[in-house]
Amino acid sequence: MNGVLPRQALAAAVADGQIGADRPLDDGQLQPASLDLRLGTVAHRVRASFLPGAGASIEARLQDFAMHSVDLSGGAVLEKGCVYLVPLMERLALPPDVSAAANAKSSTGRLDLLTRCVTDGGTEFDRIPAGYAGPLYAEICPRSFSVLVRPGMRLNQVRLRRGLARLDDAALAELHAQTPLVDRDPVIDDGLGFSVDLRPAEGDLVGYRAKPHTGVVDLDLIGHYDPAEFWEEIRTTQGRIILDPGAFYILVSREAVTIPPAYAAEMAPYLALVGEFRVHYAGFFDPGFGADIPARGVLEVRCHEAPFVLEHGQIVGRLIYERMAEVPDTLYGRAIASNYAGQGLKLAKHFRAG
Repeated sequence: MNGVLPRQALAAAVADGQIGADRPLDDGQLQPASLDLRLGTVAHRVRASFLPGAGASIEARLQDFAMHSVDLSGGAVLEKGCVYLVPLMERLALPPDVSAAANAKSSTGRLDLLTRCVTDGGTEFDRIPAGYAGPLYAEICPRSFSVLVRPGMRLNQVRLRRGLARLDDAALAELHAQTPLVDRDPVIDDGLGFSVDLRPAEGDLVGYRAKPHTGVVDLDLIGHYDPAEFWEEIRTTQGRIILDPGAFYILVSREAVTIPPAYAAEMAPYLALVGEFRVHYAGFFDPGFGADIPARGVLEVRCHEAPFVLEHGQIVGRLIYERMAEVPDTLYGRAIASNYAGQGLKLAKHFRAG
């Protein structure tokens, strides 16, 4: 059947050699509708982000752009503001009717750690054409914090899909009528719109802004760092905030979002035509998200050229829903210890809660 391939189909793809790896998969690497990708043993510092282009390999283009290489075996710091290209442990040999899409994992996006998948012959980031056979690379650019990484760390993930899976607006409206996708009247226009919450039910904390001069974040340390050392709290009773150019924010959606078991969703980049900012680097929502306990979408927001006033309830993005090829044998949620099940406004898992 057409649709996004579920965990059990991904496991079969591994067994069939459609997904290969330098070493056996780790526990938990197969998610309900995606495969976590692992960093290899070396990071190439490059002069600038690049795409290889049709017919060109990453290895060949590295000769033009590589500055030096960093051995990750004992752990190494990827410095803020620099661009790195890291060969991943996984590789693909896709059938002619199966394509793939990659995205940063939730914790990666919440650290403002720009991570995109690149392939040989690639003409766009994070999109892998049907039938692709070859290696995978992660382009990594730490934007707010320098990070300590090691081989095997999972910064991004990949979804495989067969044929067309996206729901059009009519199908999306029908699905919402059957199973409410948000806890208010839906805004359906080329996807399901979502808005920002700047009037919390309790208190006046509406978000966080990354501090400009901080220490290194070791990505292996969970619940370790004091948020105050890395983040400034954003508080308001006005129902609006002003975004500063170049600053990175963690905010939260006003809507509680549900992804039914037979569907997956991806948060689409926001159109710059209606604001000087971008919302969300990490865009995959797994089947079952918000089903067992209400959960809101955490928004990773970066302001661009001009200060911008963001108002409570303002539409800031949209969710694109896709059909699963079949219901996954494992759903997102507390049963598999998902880090952000039942989430509200929440920083990455590396920071202490409360």
